[in-house]
Amino acid sequence: MGFSKEERTKRVLRGIKTVFFLITMLISLLLFSAPVLLVIADLLLPSALLSASLSPSPLSLQSLSSHLSNYDFRYSLIDIPLISIIRSAIILCVYSLCDGPRLSRGPYLGIATACSVSSLVFVSVKASYVFGDLRSDEGAGYGRAMEVLLFICSLVMAIGHVVVAYRTSCRERRKLLVYKIDIEAVSACKIGFPRYQKIIKEERVK
Repeated sequence: MGFSKEERTKRVLRGIKTVFFLITMLISLLLFSAPVLLVIADLLLPSALLSASLSPSPLSLQSLSSHLSNYDFRYSLIDIPLISIIRSAIILCVYSLCDGPRLSRGPYLGIATACSVSSLVFVSVKASYVFGDLRSDEGAGYGRAMEVLLFICSLVMAIGHVVVAYRTSCRERRKLLVYKIDIEAVSACKIGFPRYQKIIKEERVK
């Protein structure tokens, strides 16, 4: 059975409303779950980039133990994803343990900033050693490009943690402010606005 023009129009409008609702829900999820999503990205991306830089022998448990046993700060890159994992784990633990007031002015922003700044300093110093000799980059090809992306990703994620923590703190402060205003408004209604009654009485006396 075919549909009339009016029914098709209604179906199209209903579909547009559904898509708009889904997009709105997705944006809300991204905004309110930004700390968790960033932590997941910080856990996965550096490890994936390190594995890609080690191609054709990607990262595995056996190669991981080998990299750790032969670790050298000047050349080894295994510490970059480890730093990201430690940073993300600490920030996620603090975020999960904090409520509204603690997210607004408490340890979440401070610890996220401290972890991110520490990792920024570490990665920046390490990059000066790894990429210090520009002549060693010649002919490196795909592996060297992945190493550069690994460092950039770690730096971007560190800055992202600070930005997300700051925005979360601001959002929670706005929530607390609105909640405080609502409580004060309800309290004023319950006591009958005595301040305004006092002003009215004074005007009548005059």
